[in-house]
This record gives sequence, C-alpha cells and structure tokens, in this order.
Amino acid sequence: MRFLFAFFIVLNLFFSCSNKNDSKIDVSKVNVDFVVKRYDIDLYTATKETLPKVKEKYPYLFPKEFTDSLSLSKINDQQEQELFSETQKVFKDFLPVQEQISSLFKHIKYYNAKFKEPTIVTMLTNIEYDSRVIYADSLLLISLDVYLGKNHSFYGDYPKYIKENNTKEHLVVDVAKAIIDKQMYPHNTRSFIGKMIIEGKKMYALDIYLPSVSNKEKIGFAQEKLNWAEANEEEIWTYFIDRKLLFSTNTKLNKRFLENAPFSKFYMEQDNLSPGKIGVWVGWQIVKAHMKHNDVSLQELLKMSEEEVFNKSKYKPKR
Repeated sequence: MRFLFAFFIVLNLFFSCSNKNDSKIDVSKVNVDFVVKRYDIDLYTATKETLPKVKEKYPYLFPKEFTDSLSLSKINDQQEQELFSETQKVFKDFLPVQEQISSLFKHIKYYNAKFKEPTIVTMLTNIEYDSRVIYADSLLLISLDVYLGKNHSFYGDYPKYIKENNTKEHLVVDVAKAIIDKQMYPHNTRSFIGKMIIEGKKMYALDIYLPSVSNKEKIGFAQEKLNWAEANEEEIWTYFIDRKLLFSTNTKLNKRFLENAPFSKFYMEQDNLSPGKIGVWVGWQIVKAHMKHNDVSLQELLKMSEEEVFNKSKYKPKR
C-alpha cells in the first residue's frame, strides 16, 4: 500500500510538472553570442589618465558637450560613488544575470531566427526607473541601480508598486519586455478591448520567452494584488461589460486600467485592493484562452488583428 501511495504521488507530481512546463522548449542547441560591457565599472573606477580609454570604448555615451572635467566630477562625486558601491554589492558578479539573459536570447532566437543578439552595456542612471532598459537593435542598456532590491534604502520614497519590481529577479523581465516591444507589429487599435489584447500579446510572448519565470514576476504585481486579480476575474469582466467599456475609445481608460499605477480605478470602495493595469492582466487571460483553443504560432499571433484574437478566444473568466 505504501508503494502504491508513493507511486500515485510521484505520478501526480509528474503530470503537475508537465502541465506547468507546457511552454518549455529545448533551446540547448540554439547558439547565441553576445558581449557584456561593464560601463558602470569602467566609468566609476576611471582616473584622469584612463578616462580617454573609457571614452574610446563607449563613444555613444560621451557626447561632445560632456567634457573630461564634467566626467571626472561625476566620477569623484561622493553620492555617485556611493551608488556605484551599493550596485557592486548586488552586481559585482554579473554572470548569473548573464546566464538568464542568455536563456532569454536563446528562446527569442528559437522563435525568431533573424534575431541578432545585442551588446549589453550595464550602467548607472541615478535610479531612472522609467528608463530601466533601453533596447536599440545592436545595443541593450541596463540601469543596474534600479534593481538593488525593493527594500533598499535608496528607494525609500518610491511608491510600493514601483519598488515591487526594483529587484534583481525582475531585470530579465524588463529586458524581455524591451525586446518584445520592438517585435510588435504596427496597429491602429483605439478600442479598450483592442488595447488590452495588444498588452496580452506582449504578456504571452513573456510566457514563451521566459518559461521559468513566475506569473507574479512577469506581470509585476505584489502577490496579494495578483491573488485579488485571480479571485475577482469574473467580477472584473462583468464590470467592463456592464459599463460598455470593451469597445470604448475613451483614452481615460488607459490610466484607469492599462498604465502602471498603485491600483486600478473602478471607482468603487475597494479599489485599493486591486493592482494597477488590471486591463493588461485581463488581456493576458484572453490571449492565453485564444492560444488554448487555436493552433497558431507566436509570430502568427503577433500578426493577428486584436478583433480576431478576441473573437476566437472563447474567453470565459474564471468564477
């Protein structure tokens, strides 16, 4: 009996793991080749004598009006050095993050053979959280000082929903998002449902490119906010339908339900329990429902009109 009991537990775990890893593929034979340049280290350890070599290595980061005296003043500034020191505590060894990015690149290349791995440049931007990652085809700039941990003292005055993603674990998600944004096809969608599905397509691409990353990390919600979204999916959908929001072109809905915020604005008593950008989360559920019922590739999905995705999704929110 004990053997049979253990057997069924193992069998159950096997099928549970199988269900969780449906989107996982073997990328071991996909070759990627990219360089990581530590501009943060090269700059903040530079001297008057070595600065010319740094400028030669990173010409795109030194505009003509940025004189050597300005550069040296920045390098020697006490607060700048403190920021560099704190960043080094987290990212002196960049190899673990590099391996995550390598896996990401392999998945992207598996689905997009023409993808060319960019050169990665790590830097400090005085915590410009709106410019965490900048992707420009051949270059990918990463602001490391935005990922020191959500409880770091440098972020003391930042809103909780912003600090939630100021973690080392979220870095690869932001890298993936920056690349996905460039892969999206042009669209002229003005309806709320269309905008939700566009964001849902991006989230589904994250599922494909980062199969080992949790849903919480991908959507960037605090766990209690994600729990709220999952528990209230039907009520959210009913709210959108009852108020005839799905096909509305009112741009005020962007701030209420699609843009990053501390909570979504239903104008109800318990709004503060909800996560911001709940429309992104709903769009994600719609696209996942579509992919469950339709045999299409990622590239085909990205090309499809939002109307077609919605009509073929057979989306029914969980009760």
